[in-house]
This record gives sequence, structure tokens and C-alpha cells, in this order.
Amino acid sequence: MATDGGRGHSRRGVVALGANLGDRVATLRSAVRELDELDGVRVLAASTPVESVALTVDGLDESRPTYVNAVALVEVALGGGALLDALHAVEDRHGRVRVERWGDRTLDLDLIELEGDPGDGERLVLPHPRAAERSFVLEPWLEVDPEARLTGRGSVADLLAALPDRVRRLPGEGPLTEPAPPAPAPGVPAHPAPPAPRTPAHQAPAEQADAPTTDGGTP
Repeated sequence: MATDGGRGHSRRGVVALGANLGDRVATLRSAVRELDELDGVRVLAASTPVESVALTVDGLDESRPTYVNAVALVEVALGGGALLDALHAVEDRHGRVRVERWGDRTLDLDLIELEGDPGDGERLVLPHPRAAERSFVLEPWLEVDPEARLTGRGSVADLLAALPDRVRRLPGEGPLTEPAPPAPAPGVPAHPAPPAPRTPAHQAPAEQADAPTTDGGTP
């Protein structure tokens, strides 16, 4: 567990995680452990991973590998900019390559909220400007904090209820802070088939997460 590194009082934050390349669940579990090991960061809770259709600049794209998403509640003693840099470093250690905007990725970490910090308005905008439109952010967030509220937008439960699409639970998976479930027996798929087509969200197309992790990058 990380210490505050002498950076001042602690405050709560919300980090969204996503991956659609490689061993997606294992990557998110590893990322949660790395978050908790960062100087000035402590993971309070992490959701069960869920699966979602890839969201690109052209909308939902079922031809792309599906994403696994989750949310971690953190307590931090860092400013928003320093936390953003730390999140990018974790992404880089997991092979994140920023070539195609809103493209496939091994790991995406987005800062959704940071108590008392509105960001700088350029590199970092808080709360995340598209979080209210993302079921793959809101549903895992609600799991770890049933009373969650998105600053300036209201109850996370109400925001989620207003969205037409939903994520898909991954059978056999538990919260990312728990040990990974036993490996399946030979011949048994490690993960279920991709989710059936969903009703596209009614909002304008946006990225699944890219560009600087908080200018709108994620989920």
C-alpha cells in the first residue's frame, strides 16, 4: 500500500480501467495492483470487470475486440496532473501504444473524478467530460459506490438508468482486488463469447478512451 509521499491531505478519486487486447482481465488486475503501489495512491475498492462493445469515432464497432472495463476508487495525496502522469506510466508499462486515436489498446486508465480538483481545463478536465454517457464507467462505479454522484451531473444511478445500453458481466469473475479465479479446465473457454449486439447509445460518437488519459480519453 502506498504512502502519501508527503504531498498533502488525501482525497478521493475515481479511475476507470479498460483493455481490449491481450489477457484483458489479467491486465486490469495487474493495473489495480500497480495503482495501489504508486507513491501517494491507495486503492480503496475495485469493481468486478465487465465487457462492452468497442466505441470508436464512428460509434459502436462490433468488429473490434470487445473491451473489459472496471472502476477503482482511490485515495490520493497527489494533484491531478501528477496523478495523470502516474496513470500514463502504468499504461506504458503495459505496452500502451498511442498510434490510432480511439484505437485498440492493451490498457487505458482514465481519471474520472478527483475530489476538489477541476483539472487545468486543457490537459486535464474533471470530471471526465463524457463519463455520464458511458455505461461501462457508470455501472462498475455504481457497484463499488452505490451512492456515487458525478460532479455537476447528479446521481450515477440516475445517469445509468437513462442510458439505453448496458455492459455484460463476465461469468466467474469477482472484484479486481480479489484473487483471480482458478483457471478453467482444459477445453473450457477462459472467457465467454462476445456479447450480442446492443442498442447503440443515443449520444454523439466519442472515443472509448485515448488521447491524454483525461481530456476525454476513456471509457
